[in-house]
Amino acid sequence: MESYDKYVGQVFGERYKIEKMIGIGGMAVVFRAYDMLANRFVAVKMLKGDAAEDEASVRRFVNESKAVAMLSHPNIVKIFDVSVKGPYKYIVMEYIEGSTLKSYMAKRGTLSTDEIIKFCSQILRALGHAHSKGIVHRDIKPQNIMLLENGQIKVTDFGIAKLPNTETVTMTDKAIGTVYYISPEQASGRAIDSRSDLYSTGVMMYEMATGKLPFVADTPVSVALMQVSETPVPPRSVNPSIPVGLEQIILTAMEKDPNKRFQSAGQILKRLDALKRDPNVKFKPLAAPLGTRMKRQVADKKQKNRRYLSSSMLPTVLGTGFAFLIVCIVAAYYLLAMVFFNTDTDTSYILTVGNFIGQTYNSEFLEDLEENDYSVTVEYIFDESYASGTIIDQSPTAGDKRKVISGKQLCELTLTVSRGTETFTMPDFTLQDYRIVEDTLNKEYGVYTEIVEEYNMAFTAGYVFRTSPSAGDTVTVGDTVILYVSLGMELSNVSVPDFVGMTELKARIQMEKYNLVVGEVTYEYSDKYAEGVVINQSRVAYTSVIEGTTIDFVVSLGPEPEGDT
Repeated sequence: MESYDKYVGQVFGERYKIEKMIGIGGMAVVFRAYDMLANRFVAVKMLKGDAAEDEASVRRFVNESKAVAMLSHPNIVKIFDVSVKGPYKYIVMEYIEGSTLKSYMAKRGTLSTDEIIKFCSQILRALGHAHSKGIVHRDIKPQNIMLLENGQIKVTDFGIAKLPNTETVTMTDKAIGTVYYISPEQASGRAIDSRSDLYSTGVMMYEMATGKLPFVADTPVSVALMQVSETPVPPRSVNPSIPVGLEQIILTAMEKDPNKRFQSAGQILKRLDALKRDPNVKFKPLAAPLGTRMKRQVADKKQKNRRYLSSSMLPTVLGTGFAFLIVCIVAAYYLLAMVFFNTDTDTSYILTVGNFIGQTYNSEFLEDLEENDYSVTVEYIFDESYASGTIIDQSPTAGDKRKVISGKQLCELTLTVSRGTETFTMPDFTLQDYRIVEDTLNKEYGVYTEIVEEYNMAFTAGYVFRTSPSAGDTVTVGDTVILYVSLGMELSNVSVPDFVGMTELKARIQMEKYNLVVGEVTYEYSDKYAEGVVINQSRVAYTSVIEGTTIDFVVSLGPEPEGDT
């Protein structure tokens, strides 16, 4: 660590003044630096000696900068600059004051359900944004999650991210990532997609909820094999206080088969939101992805065809005749029932539930459902992934069958409808202490805050004088609100006049002219200066000081009177 002290005080790229080292890893060292051009603190992540000469390490740096440049999300660390051509190879990132989630978990042990929901919701929003851009992180772990003091999460280190339509850092695509958190497909070198990040998130949730990793062994290879083939101990067996719903979420996220896993970050977010509303909620198993269901149906059909072709004609003829006989018996039963018993059998039938997900819910849609023997219950939730009015879930699922009797026994259908993104109207926070405003926005409105300090003579220092978005604007929950905070009146530098030889009155007038403050005035006898003339000053003439600086004076009393003889 001592060897990196030599960089303190240096300026990288004629812009970033290195202040101190704040972290060190296997390949890189991280400094806090001051961006002299943008007037802000930044983090400079510099490749260490040998790594700076390693082509793969440099490519990882470039990969990270490309990945994050494609993203813009409050839960993803920002990258401002990258340099790999000069003597120092470094990335300039957003400076974050906080700790890693791993460090927080090490101190706390098991986390509360509320904390798990709060942290993982932010992580999943970040992943959802990255996945929407075609980016797969591939190294989700607590060490790569930063936790700020206000509870905000920042996902970092996209160095081995898989980018869309580009050749990324693959390391031959074998066991890429950190072995305790990698997905089975990563561990076995198979193709991966966004669902691999969801598996890693599930492992993190397991660790948060139980204080333990799901798979631990003596060697990394053994752990990787466990990721591929072993089932984790159910979280509630380790920590019985975990809600059933949370255990269901964790185990579904950690399914070995990606098709049995959650298919998007939004699916997990939806269940976490339901768990937040009702800690006792229990979830139904996920429906298989549409592509998987279609493949299964095709396979079943082929299997039936093979069985049909391989059978003899005699069983076929017998089977057909038997089926015809059953149809005749059933038809006779229904005919007799209608004639002699006057039953409702003429109006009952088997309804196959339609697929309503993705459709727009409105009064016409509801009327159509009711005409088709559905009894509809609607649940509304806020979900930024879907437009307002979009149906995002249903129960029973499409393809299920229900017996109904028109007008009497209806198919009970529950639809979950998106309200879109949750918003609120921005209040007026001007003339309030920024710390109170920041706390209110974070806790009561669910938005993040960024502080921008500016001089403003009309507002007391530390008070908010405007916000962005402005008061009255519509703000989305989870967005960032900028608070413009007053530094008070701007003070500039002035050159101290030479007051020596001036009368005290003239010196006071000059002090006021230069926005300086008269300090202590003392009086001494002087043979050189007449009475009332300044003979000394506490600030050296012509030096630069800030307006408002206090200056002391010594004023002459004239020659010392001769004593009595």
